[in-house]
Amino acid sequence: MSSSSSSAGAPVNKDRKMQSAEQLVLDLSNPNLRENALLELSKKRELFQDLPPLLWHSFGTISVFLQEIVSIYPVLSPPNLTLAQSNRVCNVLALLQCVASHPDTRLLLLNAYIPLYLYPFLNTTSKSTPFEYLRLTSLGVIGALVKVDNTEVISFLVSTEIVPRCLCTMEMGSELSKTVATFIVQKILLDDVGLNYICTTSDRFFEVAQVLGNMVGALADQPSSRLLKHIIRCYLRLSDEPRACQALKICLPDMLRDDTFSSCLREDPITRRWLQQLLLNVNGNRVALQAGGFDRMP
Repeated sequence: MSSSSSSAGAPVNKDRKMQSAEQLVLDLSNPNLRENALLELSKKRELFQDLPPLLWHSFGTISVFLQEIVSIYPVLSPPNLTLAQSNRVCNVLALLQCVASHPDTRLLLLNAYIPLYLYPFLNTTSKSTPFEYLRLTSLGVIGALVKVDNTEVISFLVSTEIVPRCLCTMEMGSELSKTVATFIVQKILLDDVGLNYICTTSDRFFEVAQVLGNMVGALADQPSSRLLKHIIRCYLRLSDEPRACQALKICLPDMLRDDTFSSCLREDPITRRWLQQLLLNVNGNRVALQAGGFDRMP
């Protein structure tokens, strides 16, 4: 008796949750109720399984999101963003991340060029908490897009110059922002479209290699196994491209060749194996390619 009543209660409970979500989505169109609706939807977004399609297909909701995003452009430069402004727009970005994660809405978001509205946030360089939070949450949306392997997503991102924006964060962001940005570059590299994009010109390759090298140097003082894992995977994927592999013989940091990070990687056999394969790729074949390296590239 109790099991049948509990199973019968589950759909009712789900319906109540969706009614609650639908009311909050309706509240978004009312400027007086919007801030609270954004906060509540953001906090409860994991509870509402069908929230992304509801957000995308409900009248005016995405327009409201863009309105909120664009409204803080004037305080990006000079940097006058308050924590309250940052929190409010980050609630919008958290909901967009949930739209970017859902299989039914991911490409709809992409085809509407919504990610481009986040690029001004990634161009900021202020290290204050409101800006750091804004960059991290924006990267979360891009990270959600690349999490599932999809060449269409990678083609969109490289064609809209996401890589330089990620490299900027990889140099000056917090450890968490650096980790998400490096993960995005890693996922781009793992797709042939992304690898070809970065290795098409020497300038692009060396820009990526220099940032990765700087990060390795910084990690020697402040180790982070999670960040190091993504960096090593980026290097390993670059070594799959013959000319990039040639260049890595020269520019791969010595700290990855010696035992600098042995204690950091002691509990991570997968990353240790990646590093061993990277060193084998770079050092294993010492015969120069007849085609030459990046000095022959445009």
